[in-house]
Amino acid sequence: MYNRLKYLGAYIVPLALFSSLYAKGWLSYGGLILAFVIIPILELFLPKDAENFDQNTEENTAQEPIYSWYLYLNLPLLYGGLVWYVYQIAYTALATYEIVGLTLTMGIALGVMGINVAHELGHKSVWHEQLMAKMLLLPNFYMHFFIEHNRGHHVNIATDEDPASSRLNEWVYAFWFRSIIGGYVSAWKLELNRLKYVNKSFFSLDNEMLWYHFWQFSYLATILYFFGLNIALLVLAAGFIGIILLETVNYIEHYGLRRQKLASGRYERVQPYHSWNADYVLGRIVLYELTRHSDHHYKAARKYQILRHLESPQLPMGYPAAMLLALFPPLWFWAMNPKVRYYQQQLPLAG
Repeated sequence: MYNRLKYLGAYIVPLALFSSLYAKGWLSYGGLILAFVIIPILELFLPKDAENFDQNTEENTAQEPIYSWYLYLNLPLLYGGLVWYVYQIAYTALATYEIVGLTLTMGIALGVMGINVAHELGHKSVWHEQLMAKMLLLPNFYMHFFIEHNRGHHVNIATDEDPASSRLNEWVYAFWFRSIIGGYVSAWKLELNRLKYVNKSFFSLDNEMLWYHFWQFSYLATILYFFGLNIALLVLAAGFIGIILLETVNYIEHYGLRRQKLASGRYERVQPYHSWNADYVLGRIVLYELTRHSDHHYKAARKYQILRHLESPQLPMGYPAAMLLALFPPLWFWAMNPKVRYYQQQLPLAG
C-alpha cells in the first residue's frame, strides 16, 4: 500500500503552486521555498532508501495503472495552474515582488510537473502518453526535447558529442548555453536525418520540428493577443525558468563522467556508472524517481516506479541541494571533483 500511495507526495509541487497563486504576498515564492529550502533541509534528516523490489513485486508494480495516473494528472493540474497564473498577473493588482515570486513558482512547476513528467511519458510507446509529453513541454517552449532527449541524449550520454552531459570543471552557467543551443541544433539534425531516411522534404507535414514551432508560436501568440506584451514576456520567463531547472538537473546527472572509446572507435555501452544518483526518499518521490538515473539510462523503457538502485556513482546530497551547490562552481568542484576521480579510477578498462 505504501508503494502505491507514496507518489501522492509529488503533488506537493502543484499544492505549492496553487497555494502561492491563492495567498500571494511572500507565499508567492512558495515553489522556490519548497524546492530549494524545505526539501534540501528535510533530506538532511530523512533516510535514504536503496532497496529494490523482488522480481515478482517488480512485475506486478510495473503493470498497475495507478502509477500512470499519477503522471497523467499533472497535465490538467499544470494547465489549470497556468491559466490561474495568467489571470492573476493580468487582472490582479500585484506588487512587483509578488509577480516575480509567482513567475518563479510557475517556472518551477513547469520544470517539475512539465518537463520532468514529460521526460517520463516521452519514453513510452503509447501514442496518448507521447502526446501528453509534448503538451507538457509546450508551455516551456521546449518541445524539441522530445526528439533530442530520446534520439540524441540517450545515444550520446557521457561523451563530448552530447551537449547535455557536463564536463569536468565546466561551470554550470557555460553549460546552460552549450546544452540549450546544442540540444536545439541536435534536434534539428536528428529530425532532418529522419526525414531524409523516409524520403520526406523539409516542408513535409511529417516534420515534427516545424509542428513544434507552430504550436509554441500559436501558444505565445494567443497569450499576446488576449493579454498583451507584458504578460507574454512573463509567460516566456516562466518557461525559461523551467528550462534552466531542467538544464541544471542535466548538469548534475552526468557531471564529469565519461564513456570510454573502444578500439573500434565506438563508445562503450552505457553503464550504470555513467550517471549520478541520489537515493534520498523525498527527492525520489517528488521527481518520480528521476534520481535513480543510472537505471533509467541502462534501460530507458523501465517505468519510473520500478527503477532500481544500482552500484553507481552516488551524489553526496539530494538533487535539489546538488542543483543549489552547482550554482557556486568552486564549491561544486570542491565537493564533486574528488568523487569523479574516485569513480573514474574504479572503471573497468574498455575492451
